[in-house]
Amino acid sequence: MTIRIGHGFDVHRFGPHSAPGNTIKLAGIAIPSEYPLLAHSDGDVLIHALCDALLGAAGLGDIGEHFPDTDDRYKGVDSRILLQSVLSKLNQLGWRIVNVDISLIAQVPQVSPYKREMQASLAKELLCQDSQINIKATTTEGLGYTGRKEGIACHAVVLISQS
Repeated sequence: MTIRIGHGFDVHRFGPHSAPGNTIKLAGIAIPSEYPLLAHSDGDVLIHALCDALLGAAGLGDIGEHFPDTDDRYKGVDSRILLQSVLSKLNQLGWRIVNVDISLIAQVPQVSPYKREMQASLAKELLCQDSQINIKATTTEGLGYTGRKEGIACHAVVLISQS
């Protein structure tokens, strides 16, 4: 059996403070947020980092190579569609998910109440068990661009195997 590790990172800038009722997408789940994300797609930083980790582990480049932000086909696209495409590429090569570990870095929004829902959403997309997905969230205690509420960042690490 062959195993590989991949790491992905993504960051998106927040737009100006908005009216209550705004949401952002994280792991395909709508999360209430006082700040909108500025992005070419839906801005799901968590799925983007995950796509990069999966592509990297399989030696297939990065998300920008497969879904460039200069291509209007991806303007406003639901990032779950990108993840499905990435997963299809891995499946064609015989790769399977062993586990996924994700660290979301954001001062806002508060994601703790949504972590289980996000985990279940990713497990459904990746066709694996919830127990194979771990999502952590942390702040930077007011430091840096995430601490100043200028954006949100995410790291994803994956382990994949091939029989």
